[in-house]
Parts: sequence; C-alpha cells; structure tokens
Amino acid sequence: MQKIVVEGGRPLRGEVRISGAKNAVLPILCAGLLADGPLMVRNVPNLHDVKTTLRLLADLGAGIHLDDSFDIRIDPRSVRSHVAPYELVKTMRASVLVLGPLLARHGAAEVSLPGGCAIGSRPVDQHIKGMQALGAEVSVEHGFIKARAKRLKGARVVFDMVSVGATENVLMAATLAEGRTVLENAAMEPEIVDLAQCLVAMGARIEGAGSGRIVVEGVERLHGGEHAVVADRIECGTFLVAAAMTGGAITATHSRPDTMDAVLDKLREAGAELDCDGDRISLDMHGRRPRAVNIATAPHPGVPTDMQAQFMALDCIADGVGVVSETIFENRFMHVQELLRLGADIRVEGHTAIVRGVEALSGAPVMATDLRASASLVLAGLVAGGDTTLDRIYHLDRGYENIEAKLSGLGACIRRID
Repeated sequence: MQKIVVEGGRPLRGEVRISGAKNAVLPILCAGLLADGPLMVRNVPNLHDVKTTLRLLADLGAGIHLDDSFDIRIDPRSVRSHVAPYELVKTMRASVLVLGPLLARHGAAEVSLPGGCAIGSRPVDQHIKGMQALGAEVSVEHGFIKARAKRLKGARVVFDMVSVGATENVLMAATLAEGRTVLENAAMEPEIVDLAQCLVAMGARIEGAGSGRIVVEGVERLHGGEHAVVADRIECGTFLVAAAMTGGAITATHSRPDTMDAVLDKLREAGAELDCDGDRISLDMHGRRPRAVNIATAPHPGVPTDMQAQFMALDCIADGVGVVSETIFENRFMHVQELLRLGADIRVEGHTAIVRGVEALSGAPVMATDLRASASLVLAGLVAGGDTTLDRIYHLDRGYENIEAKLSGLGACIRRID
C-alpha cells in the first residue's frame, strides 16, 4: 500500500494551478444521464472519485470517452440499465446522484445505499422526500433505494435541512418533470450553481441557483452540450492554508476567489496578505507565524466543513488559541488523534475543539481517516520537524489531483512511496 512522506520545514513559494472541483464534477457527470445526446465535460480533475463515477456510468451503459487532457465525453444514448450496484456505490457517497437522472429519464432507478468517508451520518431521507414530492413511488429494500414514476410532476419541495446532495439530485430530476418545481431551503454552494449552469447549457430552464429558492420549469428533453467545471475552492483553500502555515508566498492560478469569501477572510485574520486578480489569488505571509483563528463550519456562504481540518492544522502551530466548531458532521474530528501524535495541543469538547498553538510539531507516522483529514495531516507534516509518514492515502487521492507533485512544485519535500 502506498504512503506519503513529508519532510517539514520548507516555506512554500511559487505558483500552483487549481484543478476543477471534485464536488462539482461528480453531479455534472451524473447529469449527463438526463440528455438525449452527448455531454462534453472539460476541466475535469483526474481523481479516484471521478474514475469511480465513470465506471458507474459505463456500468449503466453510457458511452465514455476520455481524451489526452482528461476532458470527458458522456453519451447516454446507450444506457440500458437503471441499477447502480453496491460494488460501485459503497466506495463513494456521490453515487446516489444517479437516482434523480435515472428516474427522470428512464422512469425507474435502483441505487444502492451509499458509502464514502466515515465522517458521520449522512442520511438520504431528503433525496427520497424530494423524489416522492415529484410523484415517484420510492421504497428502501435490501439496501437499495427503489424509485418509479411514469413522468415526474413539478411540485414545491421544502428540504427539512440544507443538503447539497439532495438539492443536486432533486434539481436534476426536476429538469424533466412536467410543470414547475420550486426547491425551498436549497443549498447555495457554488457547486450547485455550476451544476445548474451545465443543465441550462443542456436546455434546462432554471432560475435562482445559488439562493435558497430554486425554480425549475420542466422541459420535454435535454440535449447534449458542453461545460467546463468550476475551480475547486477546497483544493485552493488547502494550498493557501499550507502556504500560510509555512510562512510562504504562493499564487493560486485558475481559481475562483468569488467562491471563497469566508476562507479568504479567515486567512486574513491569520495574518496573510492577500491579493485577488481575476482568477489568481496571491498569498504572502512575509515569513511570519500565523495567528490562531476561530472557525465554525456552516453551509455556504460560511466556512466549508471541507476546510475545517486544514484550519485546525493551521491553529496547531499558530500564535494563540483557536476554537474550531463543527456544525455539519458529528464525526469529523478523527484527525485530532493523529495531530496529537505530531505534538499538537488540542482538547475536544463535544463538537468543539480548543487548539492551543505550539512552537513546533514533530514528524511521526500518522493515518488518514477521511479525505480532508488526510489533507490536514499533509499540511501539518509540512511544518513538522523531521519526516511525517501518512498511511491510507487512498483517501487523499479521492479529492486531490497530484497533490505531492503540486506541493513539490512549491518547494515542499514530499514523496510517494510503496
């Protein structure tokens, strides 16, 4: 099994190109099932989760073509199956996003209950509630969500809680429903906006994406189209935090600063000098140690839960005490035990962690427990004395494209070993 070894003590400097967003590309690939012609998706990150999604789409019968730049062409005209099997779905929660497209386009869907990172309970009840509101008959039997409908009917769908996945699933299904659908208490993340823009390019009629109320006028068909995936704000935030921790100065290119207000504000609080120019974000710490920051995760436009572990790593070596509150997932502090192995001073009280910054961390063997936890451990390794060896890095490969190559390009001493 592969591991990553990080030798700490080097400030990051230079430019890093930000990839397309993992959290945007997965629903967009699933949206290709809605069309009656090919969908070309560009700026696709080369990630394990993307490859899993492509295997799932191919298993359903879709034609998949990847060119040399990893642009992907999906041809849904050959889809014959409406069953997403456990073998593929168990490794990636986003697989449940084929539910809405299969149901809307083919009148039936059977999707295994999903898996993914072990960061807490993420029920699919809001997905099911949305499909039922659109007129589908839905049951959960033998580990599968089974849904049927001759044609979905537009309806008012009020989500009990803000759910990115449920918003995406119901939004996709509503594009082919008869009449108007109104989604209330919808998620407002930039990835929702990106999905809506892709669907509009395919002929959908959508207004309000990016707000808590989305209105969809159903159409008879969606045609093929072309879409470039939005920049990954979480990858960008991860590199910016890494530079802040090391006292470095980097520029993130091909980024979207307008999607990152909360993260950029926290970096300024930490003492970073930031300059945003078009799709470039420049950060300079002028060699200074960061100041501790308090964060409380929240749905967009708040601090993303996917950045919580990285900011905790920053607080571990910052000047002062930072309070980190996790409000989205109940089991997303598993990286704490690993950070303690590196010499961090962290006390957990329920869903809150009190982090007292220390002068230095010390390299040690650590183990990744989920995707963003693995990133936080790499970041901690960048500032720890000696070597930090990260095990179970398959979590990292689910969401970061060539992270060791990108960090090496910024001057980090990091390598992958067998």
